[in-house]
Amino acid sequence: MATYTAANALKKISTGDESGTWGDSTNNNFDIIDRASNGFVSIALSSTSYTLSLSTTAVLSDGHYKAIKFTGTPGGTCTVTLEQNDKARIYMILNSTNQSLSITQGSGANVTIAADKSAIILADGAGSGAAVTDFTSVLGGITELDVTAGTVSASKAVVVDSNKDITGFRNVTMTGELDAATLDISGNADIDGTLETDAFSIAGTTVSATAAELNYNDTGAAVGTVVASKTVTADANKDVASLRNLTLTGELDAATLDISGNADIDGTLEADVLTVDGAAAKVAGLETIYVPAGAMYPNRTNGCSSVTQVELSNGPEIKVLDFDASSDENAQFTVCFPKSWNEGTITFQAFWTVTGTDTGTVAWGLSGVSIADNVSIDTAFGTNVVATAKAFSGTSNDMTVSAVSGAVTVASAAVDTQTYFQIMRDVSADSQTGDARLLGIKLFFTTDAKNDA
Repeated sequence: MATYTAANALKKISTGDESGTWGDSTNNNFDIIDRASNGFVSIALSSTSYTLSLSTTAVLSDGHYKAIKFTGTPGGTCTVTLEQNDKARIYMILNSTNQSLSITQGSGANVTIAADKSAIILADGAGSGAAVTDFTSVLGGITELDVTAGTVSASKAVVVDSNKDITGFRNVTMTGELDAATLDISGNADIDGTLETDAFSIAGTTVSATAAELNYNDTGAAVGTVVASKTVTADANKDVASLRNLTLTGELDAATLDISGNADIDGTLEADVLTVDGAAAKVAGLETIYVPAGAMYPNRTNGCSSVTQVELSNGPEIKVLDFDASSDENAQFTVCFPKSWNEGTITFQAFWTVTGTDTGTVAWGLSGVSIADNVSIDTAFGTNVVATAKAFSGTSNDMTVSAVSGAVTVASAAVDTQTYFQIMRDVSADSQTGDARLLGIKLFFTTDAKNDA
């Protein structure tokens, strides 16, 4: 009976077997040997997984090829599984796809080959725990050239660009002389020895200071102490004492600023956090108004139920407006925004519950209109904005808080107005079969003034 070699499953014909047909098996063995020794195949990938087949019975397989080029668009990192995890194998792989390839044989280590990269991999064939090693990474030294000429990358060979320039070098140690036509240092230069130069310039301007002028740095006093007509040098704590009448024409940048007297600021005082007597000062920005269901009233037409006070078995009694699931129902309320309101768009967030156990979603919409002095109240609302529907938990009387809505434009928004709002349940945008009980809503608006003066 024929047996098969361990690595490539070449058929070993036993004495007396395959009389008259042994040539077919022998030629098949030669084809396997040809692939394993110097064979190349191109495989197009179209999904995020692929099995590189390898037969155990002398059947020609893709896994017999020594060199493999993967092409195609897998749509994400593609896991290439090496079939037969008990067979050690070496492959030269070129990844010509637009995604990374993860080469695996068992539960051991895998090798990832980035798009447009190549690697020689070694699969140890250790069975279910088989591991794959990037053979090229353990050879030592530089594995490939930098992709972009003239740019330095870690562990890459450097190729100069067409101008013979290289960008990005750092920490270069030289034991000999640097001979250059010019030397341009964009950062600091640390020179342990003597700097000898025919002329010294800064930013193209020759330094003409005399020794006496340079001696202004010699204060004759401890650092950190101001001496008249001398350069000021901070002490070890970067402190300077007794400096006065300091005039700045630019910005003062300090980690902290401690002023023992009064501060007279002609311009704008900008602070991330401002406190007064240790308490945070209120600043213009996003503000909140909460309007409970008890402050709302049903529309005459297509209105929800009237306000109901509900006694629960424990704790709070709640005042609710019930909106049924058969049609859109509405309620209204009014708000007088502070004068510091920027008259811009607002957002809202609904608080509600359900007495049943249905887990369907509820969607709330809001529209508004501001009415100024001597203007008819009989004015249409602005565009209704429906927030994303929120699913109920299924536990009766659970508090449910919807997501904050998108921007709601209030029609005729202005200061010194009374703003009317209409809250509605949009049954076309939700799936709750029971009554949605509105507890109240939060209004979010933005102020742009320090107060209402």
